[in-house]
This record gives sequence, structure tokens and C-alpha cells, in this order.
Amino acid sequence: MPVNLSIKNTPDKVVRKLRRRAERNHRSLQGELMAIITDAVEEKPRLTAAEILRQTRQLGLSSPSDSASIVRSDRDAR
Repeated sequence: MPVNLSIKNTPDKVVRKLRRRAERNHRSLQGELMAIITDAVEEKPRLTAAEILRQTRQLGLSSPSDSASIVRSDRDAR
């Protein structure tokens, strides 16, 4: 069963920022608050170091040593 929540004594500055955020996301203030609360309570799996490394390698990024050799090659070509 849905429950009504209320936040009392919210500072004007916070309300203004929430309204701007809601506008940017094309939501009502109520919709924006619901999105924030829903996102805050959802369980998100944490990536392991191995998973982060795998995803980084899939991006095909050069390592610092690769960058150094590219710069050296470019300088030598001048």
C-alpha cells in the first residue's frame, strides 16, 4: 500500500534547486523526488577490480607507456 511522505522545513534554496532539476529532467517536483528516492534505495551491484579492468581494456585505451612511445615517435619524426 502506498504511503505519503512529507519533508518539513525544507530550505528555499534546496526547493529551488530541486525545481530546476525537475525541469531539466522534464518531471514534476513530485516525480523528481520519487526518482531520487527510488534511485537511492535500489540495490546496485558493485564492480570488482577485475570487472573494472576488463571494461577498461574493452575501451581500447592506451597505457601511459604506449602514450610515451607515441610522443617519442612524433618528436623523432620532426
